[in-house]
Amino acid sequence: MAVNINAQSFYPFKIKLEPIIPEGFKGLQSYAWAKNGNKVLLIGGRTDGLHRRQPFASFNKKYNNTEFIVLDLQQEKVWTKGMSGLPKAIAEQLQSTNMQFYQQENQLVIAGGYGYSETKGDHITHPALINIRVKELIEAIISSSDILPFISQLADERMAVTGGRLNKLGDQFYLVGGQRFDGRYNPHGPDHGPGFFQQYTNQIRKFKLIENGGNFRIENYSGITDSLLLHRRDYNLLAQVDADGKDMLTIYSGVFQYAKNVPFTNLVDITESGYKEVAGFNQQFSHYHSATLPVYNRKSKTLYTIFFGGIAQKYIDSLGKVITDNDVPFVRHISVVERKEDAVTEYILPDPMPGYFGAAAEFIPADEKYYTTTGILNLDKAGKKTILAGYIIGGIDSRDKNIFWSNEAEPSRASPVIWKVYLTVQ
Repeated sequence: MAVNINAQSFYPFKIKLEPIIPEGFKGLQSYAWAKNGNKVLLIGGRTDGLHRRQPFASFNKKYNNTEFIVLDLQQEKVWTKGMSGLPKAIAEQLQSTNMQFYQQENQLVIAGGYGYSETKGDHITHPALINIRVKELIEAIISSSDILPFISQLADERMAVTGGRLNKLGDQFYLVGGQRFDGRYNPHGPDHGPGFFQQYTNQIRKFKLIENGGNFRIENYSGITDSLLLHRRDYNLLAQVDADGKDMLTIYSGVFQYAKNVPFTNLVDITESGYKEVAGFNQQFSHYHSATLPVYNRKSKTLYTIFFGGIAQKYIDSLGKVITDNDVPFVRHISVVERKEDAVTEYILPDPMPGYFGAAAEFIPADEKYYTTTGILNLDKAGKKTILAGYIIGGIDSRDKNIFWSNEAEPSRASPVIWKVYLTVQ
């Protein structure tokens, strides 16, 4: 494994960020999203910053996102609609945080999520799956008409997961990692102050989702358990291609190790036939969920996965030295993991993020014509020109690297900034 700090000569593109702040968008982090044409649908997540360490303040329900948000990023327009009128079980799940979600064509599938439930009188991980018709829901939000016909829910304890990721290989959904967490967050553990139940899934949960006449059901469910390689949450699960150009998924980092509260740094590849650890590589510069962009050059069979800011155990200081910080701070660098054949290399791009952005944000493509059906940007289609690759929406905007133990009133916030991401092939 190699780490290159000055990557000017090691990558075939450069990145430029341009901020916009659409009127009416107040900021959001850890949400679910779907896209139809130029319009983006945002659901759930939180309107505050990094969760506080005090149990009474952490994941306060007043910062739940209780509105559906539609963004037209070309015209910088915003529409919102509240969740009143929805059945309580649906409304409570749709205002939770760290849901697992995946969009296929006009269908957005949402699993689990954590937040306060009025029904239960406590914070819970929601044991249900939600199915949304994206185009119709967006149109209903814009026209302020009835939204319920386009949302359905299926109760299922196997979907009670938060902080994992949902994706697809072939015709099967993959619900990977995450945890079930019921009760109030408390950094001192379940036996000090407010108690809670926490259990990592340690699993890849595979299933098919069958829809018939507006109703849907889970079929062919199976679970693969590995208490070492799959003990992850709050990480990035990304569509990738292997050395032969075949679709796969890769787990990047995640938290927490058993012995101490630091991230895992190894990667795990997942294919339809199984999973395996990526031998000989440890990711250093991105460890939590953040805005990400996989980029593939088919001619050279090289995959570049870009991580925008976020949170990491290591960063580069002003003297170019690699600093290890076991408090796992927010970082400004943009890092890349490059994979070609069996070689895996990590490096830092020359230009950093404008601040401590990227954590709990999402990268959303601008024009699908440059992307594969799995969401990987195809460099061969981009050509030798600058393209608007997509947008980094929301996430956490932190005032400093280390804020978890801060006593400031608001050391971070949900970012109202949307970053246009321009990519130029060199």
